[in-house]
Amino acid sequence: MRYDGNQTPEQAARDKIDKRLRACGWHVQDKDTLDFNAGLGIAVREYQTSIGPADYVLFVDRQAVGIIEAKPDSWGAWLTSVEEQSAGYANAKLKWVTLNESLPFIYECTGQVTRFTSTQDPVPRSREVFSFHRPETLSIWLQAPHSFRSGLASLPSLNHEGLRDCQITAITNLEASLKADKPRALVQMATGSGKTFTAITQAYRLLKHAGARRILFLVDTKNLGEQAEQEFMAFIPNDDNRKFTELYNVQRLNSPSIASDNQVVISTIQRMYATLKGEELSEGAEEEHPAEHTWRPKEPVPVVYNPKLPPEYFDVVVIDECHRSIYNLWRQVIEYFDSYLIGLTATPDNRTYGFFQKNVVSEYTHENAVADKVNVGNDVYLIETEITQKGETLKPEQLIEKRQRDTRAKRWETQDDELAYAATQLDRSVVNPDQIRTVIRAFHDKWPEIFPGRKELPKTLIFAKTDSHADDIIQTVRQEFNEGNDFCRKITNGAKNPKSSLSAFRNDYYPRIAVTVDMIATGTDVKPLECLMFMRDVKSKNYFEQMKGRGTRVMKADDLQKVSPSAQAKTHYVIVDAVGVTKSLKTASQPLDSKPSIPFKDLAMGLMMGDRSEETVSSLAARLARLDHKLSADDHQKITAEAGTSLAAIVSDLFNAIDPDKVEADAKAAGHPEPDDAAMQTAREVRIKQAANIFTGPLINLMDTVRRDNEQTIDHENLDTLLRTEWAGSVAENAQQITREFEAYLDENRDQIEALTIYFNTPARRSEVTYAMIKDVLQKLTNDRPRLAPLTVWQAYAHLDEYKGSNPASDLTALVALIRRVTGLDATLTPHTERVRRNFQNWVLNRHAGHGEKFTEEQMEWLRMIRDHLATSFTIERDDLDMAPFDSRGGLGQMYALFGDNMDDMMTEINKALSA
Repeated sequence: MRYDGNQTPEQAARDKIDKRLRACGWHVQDKDTLDFNAGLGIAVREYQTSIGPADYVLFVDRQAVGIIEAKPDSWGAWLTSVEEQSAGYANAKLKWVTLNESLPFIYECTGQVTRFTSTQDPVPRSREVFSFHRPETLSIWLQAPHSFRSGLASLPSLNHEGLRDCQITAITNLEASLKADKPRALVQMATGSGKTFTAITQAYRLLKHAGARRILFLVDTKNLGEQAEQEFMAFIPNDDNRKFTELYNVQRLNSPSIASDNQVVISTIQRMYATLKGEELSEGAEEEHPAEHTWRPKEPVPVVYNPKLPPEYFDVVVIDECHRSIYNLWRQVIEYFDSYLIGLTATPDNRTYGFFQKNVVSEYTHENAVADKVNVGNDVYLIETEITQKGETLKPEQLIEKRQRDTRAKRWETQDDELAYAATQLDRSVVNPDQIRTVIRAFHDKWPEIFPGRKELPKTLIFAKTDSHADDIIQTVRQEFNEGNDFCRKITNGAKNPKSSLSAFRNDYYPRIAVTVDMIATGTDVKPLECLMFMRDVKSKNYFEQMKGRGTRVMKADDLQKVSPSAQAKTHYVIVDAVGVTKSLKTASQPLDSKPSIPFKDLAMGLMMGDRSEETVSSLAARLARLDHKLSADDHQKITAEAGTSLAAIVSDLFNAIDPDKVEADAKAAGHPEPDDAAMQTAREVRIKQAANIFTGPLINLMDTVRRDNEQTIDHENLDTLLRTEWAGSVAENAQQITREFEAYLDENRDQIEALTIYFNTPARRSEVTYAMIKDVLQKLTNDRPRLAPLTVWQAYAHLDEYKGSNPASDLTALVALIRRVTGLDATLTPHTERVRRNFQNWVLNRHAGHGEKFTEEQMEWLRMIRDHLATSFTIERDDLDMAPFDSRGGLGQMYALFGDNMDDMMTEINKALSA
């Protein structure tokens, strides 16, 4: 970007931020000229805190409420790494201000991108917002008893009366998604099943119970808007006899004006676009949905901030018939609002799933982590997806997003030609958000299997390709794991305070996941690391070995438990290979199409070859002007060296070539005091020819190269497919080693540990093995060989025996099954609980098959309690009858009443039968 005089990038960003603040209703002041009488909201620059001056402190009605941490535009890809700094200011003491708690509203921003965190939320998580919230909004939030997200967390149970099962499922899962703070959700319901009724029921609950202020119901035709309005008018909730419109104000937009006292606004997306622009909508524009129009502008006019309709105006946006491609050209309208997005459709396509991040709430479920221990060390877990392996193809005539790698500034262009991109181009020149999301979601879903028994995700390090890639990963991880800012942090050389973040990663509970490019790749000791996830390939064998070394550090169990409380000991680490790095599968880079994705080169070549149209010059000048603001100093120098003049001068010459005043002056100088159209055209062509002389083939190629190098194509169209998630082949060797070590340990201690002595030497007495005996084996095993934790050994035998069943409920039950497996009582791995139940069934059948007296139902109920006791405690004795669950059913006395003098014999018999 060009700066005037000695202005630095930071100062230029501050100028933009000041302008944006003023547009949002803030009075921007220096700390030395502070005047609270200027208005409701005051943004004070460089306000002093106990840890130094904050870039901006926000005051609403003389009360400090927020912090803004400002960065230059080049920090767009690093904003998440600034969160610790801005949180520090929010928690600091302000000069001349007495506060009992931290400031609730935190912003990190450049001149292009703004991220926001509200500490009022149950799980504070930063999110990108279109611009700053208005002072009036923050004032309302401060006075509210709780934030909207807190209100979502306390939604009451759904009253099922009057709802179909599919509606109950959709609402229940949608509310679970909202409580999980997932920004987008898709409700897929068949035509006629009541999608709108479902949406209205949800809107009612959000308004009544969660504290929602306004909800936008977005349609794409006038007809659908009218239908929705009728359904709102007819809706009667099942907990109130009044109609929806008697309880809340509903407005269907027919003009750019929105009444401030409405809780529900129904609008077409075309109408909302015009409203944001403050324009009247042309007649008939709402009759057909936009997807039916075959013509689309190359560059849609961007939505700009509208003070009458700020981004926070709606808490929720419901998008009806969202499977239509309204989120291509009109996507910017939907994403303008700082709102939850809920899509309704009967027929979603890939773009629908992609836009809503595959969060299909009618099918959405939450999986509980399995109470398992860690797996065998040095394992490799593979996550393979189709796009990761093969790349994809962008189809022509579709609207695609372009994003600056560093500033994160976005724009939209029409894809002119088919463009194939290879896997090696992912996250460099092309970003496919769904490819990243698919990998992270697979890791989220599978980590309990990778680390069985863990209650928190083990410390995980993700290797990214670039800082921009790392930022994309961070945001996806936080969404997929439903966690806040502290859960996942970037630790790279370019991040803010990397040493502080690294120290926290080593010593604190959070972050659980760190994302790095190079800083922790080699030579950095992070002992608690138990998982390395590769989302980048590595060509150098030595470098790869160094990166793997980050997970090899040993750590005492007590120290590990300080950061990972549920860990027993660090016995291994796992490599999660999401790119084929462990198999050295390097995808060959495919040549790019000879035509670029944007017709910039065509414009420039056309001008050089003789195209003198004003439209060509204007388009080319606009594109180069935009490029002039985005290039680095090195790229500017390259262009100046090739062209002999600066890019700014080239842009100026192009605009001057079609400047009507200058063209008219040239025509008059050529002898036409009152130039007609022909004279003006001649003069214009002369000026255009002179401006075009600067363009040569090498210069155009250079401009096209630096433009593409500085820009990433965002592929929203192609969804990735998870191909497989499984352990790599080396697991068999690791499993064999673990089982050999376990068998050797048992054999070494067969004469020292009582339970082992019975199982090895006199297995017929195994019914005499008590709970205390098994616990003694576990205690000694854990102390002597923490690597041989029973659930870890179970995973090894499960792999070798090809066991596909469920995991044991505890280390003790796993240990009994493993001892039986080693001593030959079981030929293959058999869960203790499963064997007990099977033996109980056979024992009862044999008893009833004989001529003796059969058990009564009351006796059977008691015997089933004994069976369940044996499933976890191994033997039943008299003392056990005085404890739960027997004590509540009469204990020893009731047992004697049921079985009489045969009580002790019955316990001996069942101990023996069920331990068989």
